[in-house]
Amino acid sequence: MAAFVLAPHALSPATRLKDAAAVAFIALLLGIPMIGLTTVDSGGALQIATRWPTLFIFVGVAFAGRLVLRYGIDQFKAHQLTRERSAAATAAAALAESRGRAGSPLLTWVAWAALGVALTLPIFFADNRYVVDTATTVLIYVMLGWGLNVVVGLAGLLDLGYVAFYAVGAYTYAILGTEFGWGFWQALPVAGGMAALFGVLLGWPTLRLRGDYLAIVTLGFGEIIRVILVNWTELSGGPNGIASIPRPSFFGLELKPPGDDPTFASFFGIEYSPIHRLIFLYYLILALALLTNLFVSRMRKLPIGRAWEAIREDEIACKAMGINARNVKLSAFAIGAMLGGFAGVFFAARMGFISPESFTFSESAIILAIVVLGGMGSQLGVVLASLVLVLLPELGRDFAEYRMLLFGAAMVLIMVWKPGGILSHREPTLRYAADGEGR
Repeated sequence: MAAFVLAPHALSPATRLKDAAAVAFIALLLGIPMIGLTTVDSGGALQIATRWPTLFIFVGVAFAGRLVLRYGIDQFKAHQLTRERSAAATAAAALAESRGRAGSPLLTWVAWAALGVALTLPIFFADNRYVVDTATTVLIYVMLGWGLNVVVGLAGLLDLGYVAFYAVGAYTYAILGTEFGWGFWQALPVAGGMAALFGVLLGWPTLRLRGDYLAIVTLGFGEIIRVILVNWTELSGGPNGIASIPRPSFFGLELKPPGDDPTFASFFGIEYSPIHRLIFLYYLILALALLTNLFVSRMRKLPIGRAWEAIREDEIACKAMGINARNVKLSAFAIGAMLGGFAGVFFAARMGFISPESFTFSESAIILAIVVLGGMGSQLGVVLASLVLVLLPELGRDFAEYRMLLFGAAMVLIMVWKPGGILSHREPTLRYAADGEGR
């Protein structure tokens, strides 16, 4: 027990009380306008009513919750300290054993289980439009997260304007589809290339910037793209957006009610149902996401992928070794932007309508939060973080007044519980066998 009391990370009871009182005071200041005061209708006029008992309960819960949370954190850190000595004794043996393995068995099983659930989900929820729609949204953010992970997680370049590439891909397909009659599969590579070009245009003037300065420039770039979309009405339709965007087809077979032309239902001799299109879109984004994961995983093992991670760790050392930092950074911006453009094409095809309101800074913030919460550079972590950040707001729809409060509290708890992200441990890009031969 003395180990817990004397642990360097533990706070004294008096310090914990001061910390909890400070949190309660902040809760009081925030709670007065949000909980303590409200407006009621009195004879056709609004009057201010008070809810002091509810406010005091809220402050008390914040005070007690902070005490419990701080105590739990101290106990956890103290327990970790008591295990360090025994863990250090076995670390060398565990490291030698891990060099010969392909990866963590638990994470491998989790990844395969997630893939199995993703493949079979429409089978078990074929009659539930809401579940399939929500799963499709999750996969869109997974694909966006994997794209941004190239820039932020692997190359270490903080990008707050990633939604701009998402918008470029979506508007490229919308314009090609509505004005020139291009189909989904024709426009997909062109839109990805256009987004990659914009990625290079963003990366070129920011090569000498790092940290906060780079974040400010990328944030401004995202806002510039949004403002252009709002004001260039001849190209983008302005605030009214672009409607009647062509839907993707199944090898030329449209997923629509039977008519004069062959359709998916008539070709396979089945009864038409609107759920067919939803399931097709789900499997389409699943295929695109899996290809994205495979592409990024293979890129990590190539020299360019290892150069990304080297630049992230120490750019000066990389330059001293002869690595062209400019080309490495531009390739990260271009590939990350291309993947975001692909996701934008699917978004436009799925919705059939896009407008600048779909590409605001909040979207960039959510995508960046997915990468950070999932664990920088972790592919599986992006999947888990996407599930958390997409499903939490959905589960909070019944608590509309406190929806964002619950969302923010969940993010804070995750970062307190896992400061490095849900999966802060990443498998190394290269492994070396016990005999010293690399593989």
